[in-house]
Amino acid sequence: MTVKVLVADDHGAIRAGLVLILGNAEGIEVVGEAADGAAAVRQARALNPDVVLMDVRMPGTDGISATRQVIAEELAEVLVLTTFDLDEYVHAALRAGAAGFLLKSVEAPRLVEAVKLVAAGEGILAPQVTRKLITAFARSAHHRPDTPAGLAELTDREREVLGCLGAGLSNAQIGTRLRIGETTVKTHVSRVLTKLDLRSRVQAAILAQENGLVAG
Repeated sequence: MTVKVLVADDHGAIRAGLVLILGNAEGIEVVGEAADGAAAVRQARALNPDVVLMDVRMPGTDGISATRQVIAEELAEVLVLTTFDLDEYVHAALRAGAAGFLLKSVEAPRLVEAVKLVAAGEGILAPQVTRKLITAFARSAHHRPDTPAGLAELTDREREVLGCLGAGLSNAQIGTRLRIGETTVKTHVSRVLTKLDLRSRVQAAILAQENGLVAG
């Protein structure tokens, strides 16, 4: 199965580099490019990509607003790119429903792997980055972690799956740890997201860490 990707970045040289890497990767087809968020949304509507690789800092409609629109219209999964490992844009992108984020310094093999994982419904957020996000949230005067109401509705197995998401495990790794099939894992992940009213498994991972539910 070929993964169709739309690349959105306002820097022409960076965009060209991303297109070159992904265009030469087996199993990936770059179907379009965009230099700003508004164009990214239009292209996503027209080209029906599987994944939008979205820069967060763009003129006009930024990557956050574009991500929110793409996710709200269920046009594609969104994998955001940022120059820094932690900034205000990252928090907003994850809240908007992005499947994860990568630094622009990411190595080519990791970029290709991340795009394929996101297309397969997996989140991509390194555990160490997740910990940085939690620390940043905890230091915010406006952030007070609340226990979501839906947490009490989770079955024991769903709580186990949530804990595995918090540990940054893939579906295959969760299946191995819990001794269940990947299809079953996907079903549990979907139910967890629905019950907790979350848009992505990355949001679930952050919630698991905030509430001390990470699998050991």
